[in-house]
Amino acid sequence: MPRPRQTLLSRAIIARAALELLEEHGVEALKMRTLAERLGVKGASLYHHVRSKDDLLDAASELINDEIALGPLTDPGGPAGITAYAHGYRRVYLRYPHMIPLVARHRVTSAKALRGYDALLDALVKAGCTPAGAAEAAAAIDNLVLGSALETFTAGFHRPPAAYRPEFPTLADALTAADAAPGALAGLDTRGFDLGLRLILAGIGGHGV
Repeated sequence: MPRPRQTLLSRAIIARAALELLEEHGVEALKMRTLAERLGVKGASLYHHVRSKDDLLDAASELINDEIALGPLTDPGGPAGITAYAHGYRRVYLRYPHMIPLVARHRVTSAKALRGYDALLDALVKAGCTPAGAAEAAAAIDNLVLGSALETFTAGFHRPPAAYRPEFPTLADALTAADAAPGALAGLDTRGFDLGLRLILAGIGGHGV
């Protein structure tokens, strides 16, 4: 009589299921018991591969870090490569916004994540930052990427731009102008990210950073 099939588990399979659970149902759904049910196994089976919820977050972060391309940071053009890296970093976290609150204050222990920070800092130093300035610029880029992936400025304004007038005339003017720009209001968050990144990179090198 054939033995019943068992769900094949690995650290990566569990982490991928955790990411899917998060993005489908939010942070509150990420419980080991719920994850085990999703995978069709008993909860104890998970602990053969991940030691705790913190370890599960490390495993999920490792999968996300695998998707962040570090190649642009080796671009000899300096700021151009850093810009391409930051855009790629943001695109990845736009796919996993529910992970951001969980990793934002989580310790960085993964070799892949540490390698990414090392590569970014190296690129910033080569672009003209002092080591201290590189740390500040990397922190600013990290905050900009994760903040912009988590929050949308545009979606907070649910009325048509003209509907904010006459009570909020400057807001109405700004939203109307933003709607007339390339990409319209739908592209405002990305344009805001671009501006923030340009301002950070304009401050490196010979400007005291």
